[in-house]
Amino acid sequence: MTHKTTQEIGDAEVTGWFAGYYREELRKLCGFVVPEGASVLVLGSGTGELLAALKPRRGLGVDLDSALVREAAQRFPHLEFRAGNAEQLDLDETFDFVLLPDLVGSLVDVQRCFEGLRRVTRPDSRVLVTYYNFVWQPVLRLAEWIGLRKPKKEYNWLGMDDLSNLLELAGFEAIRRKYRMLLPVYVPLVSELANKVLSQLPGFRQLTLLNALVARPPNPPAPKPLTVSVIVPTRNERGNVEGIVERTPELGAGTELIFIDGNSTDGTADEIRRQIGLHPDRNMKLLLQGDGAGKGDAVRKGFAAAAGEVLMILDADITVPPEDLPKFYDSIASGKGDFINGTRLVYPMEDQAMRFLNLLGNKFFSLCFTWLLDQRLKDTLCGTKVLKASDYRTIVANRDFFGDFDPFGDFDLLFGASKLNLKIVEIPIRYKERTYGTTNISRFRHGWLLLKMCAFAYTKLKVV
Repeated sequence: MTHKTTQEIGDAEVTGWFAGYYREELRKLCGFVVPEGASVLVLGSGTGELLAALKPRRGLGVDLDSALVREAAQRFPHLEFRAGNAEQLDLDETFDFVLLPDLVGSLVDVQRCFEGLRRVTRPDSRVLVTYYNFVWQPVLRLAEWIGLRKPKKEYNWLGMDDLSNLLELAGFEAIRRKYRMLLPVYVPLVSELANKVLSQLPGFRQLTLLNALVARPPNPPAPKPLTVSVIVPTRNERGNVEGIVERTPELGAGTELIFIDGNSTDGTADEIRRQIGLHPDRNMKLLLQGDGAGKGDAVRKGFAAAAGEVLMILDADITVPPEDLPKFYDSIASGKGDFINGTRLVYPMEDQAMRFLNLLGNKFFSLCFTWLLDQRLKDTLCGTKVLKASDYRTIVANRDFFGDFDPFGDFDLLFGASKLNLKIVEIPIRYKERTYGTTNISRFRHGWLLLKMCAFAYTKLKVV
């Protein structure tokens, strides 16, 4: 038994009533996950339209049908196409992205195919698997029976949980799920409402035709200790500076502590300079924010000046204990996650650590952002966030996708991590009461701003 090609599934199998519309939605989905200029391998590449649409730096298509391979090579001479079996890959290179578009339903041994992907991926690679939702089986069978769809002899009707389990058995980890298409035909206005809005809502998305999983390969621990930069934005936090210096541990291969002060009026900058003089053995520096405003601007300037391989944010109010930073370092250095986010909403808090309305708001926004990012996120506004400098540089390079919209800094990083398909891991911390100064957060003004950012994220992450 052999697998059919994507061309047979995407073009010949899906005929007439929704062929072109379905193919276009599949291209949009793949194009959202795969940025232009990446190295891409497509298994079941058919006549090459999907691979060409992704505009890869290096593109390779593999298909069992040699006639389709020849046609693809003629149509897209700047790409490479080879005849081969997805279940018996014989390649000696790795790719940024490996795509299996609607292929798994025709494979003899899906697990074997997934296991073979380990040879063509790196720890930073991503695998995208798309397939029909099994709840559509009766509809597609009916379409075959009345002649609207070409009959297909073999199907593996695999649900998202089945595919996630098979990926795990092969050593991969599913990190995101995507849902597309409630209405697989184009009806003006109605299709937009069904496929852009309703398809993304809980309850409806389980009924979509096109499902997708994004997975990451095994992520081994760092081969050596990593250097760390801890960024501390400050504004009128003089009484907390000494505690930050004394309580922030040395991490990995060495830690630099970067304070960036936002025009404090209580002598914070002078206290930082004093602490730098008192601790010549510590790698510390002070940056002045200057004309910039807001924590987001401070974080960006601090990251730009950082030399560490791992970047950390520590809020200067010390409501997140600096002693917890080793947990964050261990999680990213061990490969457990790509983006480590602190959460204050697991352990009990000190009585005055978070006001009741703030707590309700945080819980509400955690639900919103879990839905928006397709990854669990319990606390969006915890100031402690950790990622590798290499991933941050990629976020910066792709920042135009979202634009400069975030005064907090948290969402620029969270949205960027989501767009890059980084695995987000949350670490519970015990949230402490502020002992010096007052919060710079306005519950209602900033809450309204957060609502606007949720709407903005919806247009960027869901309506694609």
